[in-house]
Amino acid sequence: MQLKIVVLPGDGVGPEVTEQAVRVLREVANIHGHNFHFAEYAAGGEAIRQTGSPLPPGTLDACLAADAVLLGAIGSPEFDHLSSGHRPEAGLLLLRKALGGFANLRPITAHRTLAGASPLRSEIVEGADILFVRELLGGLYFGEPRGITSLNGSSAAFNTMRYSASEIERVARVAFEAAMKRRGKVTSVDKANVLETSQLWRQTVSRVALEYPQVELNHLYVDAAAMHIITNPKRFDVILTENLFG
Repeated sequence: MQLKIVVLPGDGVGPEVTEQAVRVLREVANIHGHNFHFAEYAAGGEAIRQTGSPLPPGTLDACLAADAVLLGAIGSPEFDHLSSGHRPEAGLLLLRKALGGFANLRPITAHRTLAGASPLRSEIVEGADILFVRELLGGLYFGEPRGITSLNGSSAAFNTMRYSASEIERVARVAFEAAMKRRGKVTSVDKANVLETSQLWRQTVSRVALEYPQVELNHLYVDAAAMHIITNPKRFDVILTENLFG
């Protein structure tokens, strides 16, 4: 296997993490006879220091031409004074959108040897194995209009939470397909008792669930989900969330 991998060390612990990840990948390539070509580019705060942009055109072009992108971490308090469109995180959002990365997979496994390191009691966390599937290109993070303005002589800010059924359907299918390969349970997290976007979310996920009769679907409000994750994480298999709740 031959792969072109763009490495974006980014900020904070990012360079340290990606350095070790590349070491592991090189060893994997040696063991299995693969050929991985790594090319490092600046992104986030480091890119702002070098070029003034959180995602320089050269970095984006390299990512679009690569087989994979290995990202460290993005963001630093050093840039908190900048407007939202010029902060390191803006580059991350642009990269997600350009690559079409609509589904974020976040696995959590509580290994027995590490259960005692959790702030929760070991008998609660030991054996927990959750896959979070977070929608990544919709909702408040990308909704328009947005901004900061004045209202009745006072500062005011606004964001738009927006989802289409097609956006929800595609990430829901990722969750159900994953559950088919795991323990066959999906918990969809929303706030359908308050938000219209969550009402559409729940309706759409329920409709997609009909295509997967082998998978058990449950719905939870986001506040209840947070409580159950802390009190009984082992009840969960795949958790499906929109962008903000994930």
